[in-house]
Parts: sequence; structure tokens; C-alpha cells
Amino acid sequence: MKKRSLLLSFLILFQSCFSYKTVDYNRIPIEKKQKVEVKGIGGINIKGTLVSKNEQTLTVDTNGQLQEISVDEIYEVKVRKFSIWKTAGGTYLSLLIGVLAIGVLLSLTAL
Repeated sequence: MKKRSLLLSFLILFQSCFSYKTVDYNRIPIEKKQKVEVKGIGGINIKGTLVSKNEQTLTVDTNGQLQEISVDEIYEVKVRKFSIWKTAGGTYLSLLIGVLAIGVLLSLTAL
């Protein structure tokens, strides 16, 4: 039980450690299995792992299904990036909220 609550705490603390950064299509590195978010011209949003890209199509793996997206249909491509500021900010904010909650509970039990 204690391991489960510890794991849940880490998941909550580090849930916003990543952000998506807009990149130029020609500068997306293929060698890394990057998480990408593709926004299409028709309002289509696809999140997944980059499998391959060439001059005509971008192939993305979304939950085990490969989706090929034509370059002509792509409006914007974003690559997931680790954010140290979001990690530190989320950790300190969570810690502050936890300390405040414990302080309120202790002051209520003292009455």
C-alpha cells in the first residue's frame, strides 16, 4: 500500500514536467523516438510517437496504430520537451500545498 501511494505521489508531482515545443518540420530529428503532437489544417490533433518522416508524409504511432499524415495537411508540429521549470515549480507548489494542508489540519485538531 505504501509503495502504491508513493508511486501516486510521484505521478502527481511530475505530471507537468513536459511541454510541447513547436518545431519546423524539416528540423525534426528522426533518430529519437520522439513524442509529437500534430495539428492538421482541418482541426485534427494527433498525439503519438514519431515513427518516420519523409518529404511527403509523417508517420505517427498512436496507441499501436500507425497513422500517415500528408505534409500538405499539417498545420503545426510540436515535439515533447522536458521542462525543468515546470518540474521544479510543480514540486514546490505541491510541497507548499501539502504543508499548508497539514498546518490547517493540525490547527483544527488543536481547537
